[in-house]
Amino acid sequence: MASRLARGFMTVGGWTMASRILGFVRDIMIGAFLGSSAVAEAFLIAFSLPNMFRRFFAEGTLNVAFVPMFAKKHEGGEGAKEFARDAMSGLAFILVIFTILAQIFMPALVYAMASGFTEDNRFDLAVTYGRIAFPYILFISMAALLSGVLNATGRFIAAAAAPVLLNVIFIAAMFAADSLGHDIGNALAWTVPVAGIAQAVLVWVAASRAGYRLVPRMPHMTPELKRLFIIAAPAALAGGVTQINLLVGRQVASFFDGAVAWLYYADRLYQLPLGVVGIAIGIVLLPELSRNLRSGDNLAGRNALSRAGELSLALTFPAAVALMVVPTQLVEVLFQRGAFTSDDTASTALATAIYGAGLPAFVLQKVLASVYFARENTRTPFYFAIVGMVVNLVVAVGLSYWIGFIAAAIGTTVAGWTITGLTWIGAARMGDDTRFDARFWRRFWRLAAASWAMGAILWVLVIVLGPMFGIPGLKIIALTVLVVSGIVTYGVLGHWFRAFHLSEIKGALRRT
Repeated sequence: MASRLARGFMTVGGWTMASRILGFVRDIMIGAFLGSSAVAEAFLIAFSLPNMFRRFFAEGTLNVAFVPMFAKKHEGGEGAKEFARDAMSGLAFILVIFTILAQIFMPALVYAMASGFTEDNRFDLAVTYGRIAFPYILFISMAALLSGVLNATGRFIAAAAAPVLLNVIFIAAMFAADSLGHDIGNALAWTVPVAGIAQAVLVWVAASRAGYRLVPRMPHMTPELKRLFIIAAPAALAGGVTQINLLVGRQVASFFDGAVAWLYYADRLYQLPLGVVGIAIGIVLLPELSRNLRSGDNLAGRNALSRAGELSLALTFPAAVALMVVPTQLVEVLFQRGAFTSDDTASTALATAIYGAGLPAFVLQKVLASVYFARENTRTPFYFAIVGMVVNLVVAVGLSYWIGFIAAAIGTTVAGWTITGLTWIGAARMGDDTRFDARFWRRFWRLAAASWAMGAILWVLVIVLGPMFGIPGLKIIALTVLVVSGIVTYGVLGHWFRAFHLSEIKGALRRT
């Protein structure tokens, strides 16, 4: 079990790392071409629309309910293929209708996302881009469900590679548009549905080769599908609450010129470790816990939960500290070029530091949520999400009158820690099998100590390397020195503090 968990995590983590790196290249290019301009903000809002509903319909709802049910059927040979086909048909039917309605009511959707845009030309641009990009939700939701099939059967590569394909297509489209003299904003908008089709085809082929060749048919309600929707409904509501949190942040930002773009670029920085660790852990851990629950192996379930939490914090603690200690240097080297100015760097760096403070919470939330979802309990996370929504609304909107756009980032981080705390307490109350074990807590404090010691050394290095960051040709070298020094320092200190053993990491890589 441990080796399977490690192999799955390393596979998903590796592909997710590749996706995030290519995503950085994509975002660096968007920043260089568009900066924090009206076109950039309009596209980012338009692109966020299908992604928001994708998490609501697919990744945040059906997959949460679908993966445990499908995994049990697959393990027990109980009509898994028919169940997956019915789920796919029902989801496709709903999304086709929803996409048509979205085309009609796109102005209302944009207003709900960014009412501050109505004061200038950003609103009309966002509506145009939104209508072009929105069909992406259909294709990426199909891809998400098929990815759930693959993950539940222990096949992680194709599903993890799909986002890589997305970023490759985006990068190619921007290069082509620039070389041909075409409008970058329009090119980005049209790339969204094209990339969605490519992702759906990739995972469909992989699922077919795995024995699950799913072809949608006219949907009909079966007892299993009805149960799926009953389980998914609270998760859908919880997903809706999460999206309301995002809406609050974007609404606050839309009233400040450039803020939507600043928060987006900051979000991309903290999403790198969150994607590589949190998403990979969640994808691998949920099917693993579901299998353990089916077999009644509670000890294995607790061990999987604890090792997943331990591994996730070992990778995210130092990343969080780095985002808080050296955000300006990261943003300056990665984004400041072309249309992205030094003012954009300052605002993006501030948001990055605040998001960094919430990174461990965002990751632990994904790990702990698997405890509930593996037991087909989607109601409790919904209640926690409601509390987080209220916290986010009060903080983001309330503080925005005094501190401006940055209140949106603060609200996200405070709400993240609130939800994580509630999720952890709720899981602990289920019994010993759903609590982190003693080894996790011993290493928790050691990981924190090693990370902050690394942060202190990074702070000193920034002072020493400061002049190099002022010279364009030396910026990349300075940042490379900073990053390598941080990795080496953390590795040495973590081993010295006995927060982790390098042999464990080598063993996981060797098994992979």
